[in-house]
Amino acid sequence: MENPQRVLYGRLEGFGLSALGQRMAQAAADELVASGRPVAAIFASPLQRTQESAAPIARAFGLTPQLDERFIEPANDFEGMRMQGPDGALRQPRNWIKLRNPLRPSWGEPFSSIAARMMDGIRDADASVDGGDVIIVSHQLPIWMVARSVADKCLAHDPRKRRCDLSSITSLEKRDGRYVEVAYSDPAAPLHAGATDVGAV
Repeated sequence: MENPQRVLYGRLEGFGLSALGQRMAQAAADELVASGRPVAAIFASPLQRTQESAAPIARAFGLTPQLDERFIEPANDFEGMRMQGPDGALRQPRNWIKLRNPLRPSWGEPFSSIAARMMDGIRDADASVDGGDVIIVSHQLPIWMVARSVADKCLAHDPRKRRCDLSSITSLEKRDGRYVEVAYSDPAAPLHAGATDVGAV
């Protein structure tokens, strides 16, 4: 992202992909094309950076992304603040009350709410096509909530240990009436060293 102040941008407007971010998004699109999967639809969060991430995939498959609020970044009380450095939000005592319950979490939308809306969106997106794959472009935390939800794992977690890198691809299949994760890939991995993202896509 273009984020010279290194703030947690969350749902703030005006944060689009940097040149590196565009290369990462293209890497994801290239991998999807190379996989030969029959992509029938693309859905995306309405945020600018997510739509820009969806653009190369849409071009590759000749589709128009459908925007769905259920795939958006969660609300966060630290939105617009710098999290690191001597003036970081976590160093300011007035913000410590927001950290009182990391299992919920107390600083933003509950993990259970994120997982529920994401799974509702996934089911509806899946039902919208008669056949073929559906691509959903969302954000790190919502995607990680889906991965933990379908694996029947506790939603509370250490944010530093999320397995959901920039422009990575988490694949689900519906088996016996429920969704399961079947693959994870990181086509933009060679580009990560130059990334300075402090939000997530």
